Amino acid sequence: VAVVQPVIVNNHPASHRPVSIVTTMNTPELLNISPAVQAALRAGKAVVALESTIISHGMPYPNNLQTALEVEQVVSENGAVPATIAIIAGQPCIGLDRHQLEHIARGGQAVRKVSRRDLPLVLSQRLDGATTVSATMLLAALAGIKVFVTGGIGGVHRGGEVSMDISADLTELARTPVAVICAGAKSVLDIPRTLEYLETQGVCVAAYGTDEFPAFFTPHSGCKAPCRVNTPGE
Repeated sequence: VAVVQPVIVNNHPASHRPVSIVTTMNTPELLNISPAVQAALRAGKAVVALESTIISHGMPYPNNLQTALEVEQVVSENGAVPATIAIIAGQPCIGLDRHQLEHIARGGQAVRKVSRRDLPLVLSQRLDGATTVSATMLLAALAGIKVFVTGGIGGVHRGGEVSMDISADLTELARTPVAVICAGAKSVLDIPRTLEYLETQGVCVAAYGTDEFPAFFTPHSGCKAPCRVNTPGE
């Protein structure tokens, strides 16, 4: 994780999460957790969730597969177990093997992009799905994973005060107890209003090693980060 990247943290207890069609299902039956991730969770080892929309919609094959494998390798080399999350034939998979990663990568944009709202349809219709930040957070929380790493989160779109176009990522950050490590919000968004919305939702936003909130591919957004931390201990 680069120094410019902020940590967006939510500490709401699980008992305060809203009930949904997904969370009322039996979790062991709902999730297909890989043996490596299961073993790490049982042993109390570090597990890092990763989304899959970047694989299906972020770049073409085979670059997407290579990038996904490289990201998992970085996580492993730093002492944690990677858990890429996707939905395959209606089954939420927590921790993909090489075959599953390639399945999502080859499917590309034909694989449905899945936010929280799309989970009931994709699961019931047994479709393939690449999880966005909000869906990845929800499934990671159900699996007992507390940390999720991604690129840029969604936010309030420009003109959002009229269109009400606000990413579900922001409401998920307010209600799901998973720490999200990211490179800020995407630069095309209204970042000042995104930060205001996160404040309204009670989401703690901390920048790691910087005073400025980054904008995905650049460390400079022109917006001051609400707070700063300098070490993992902090």
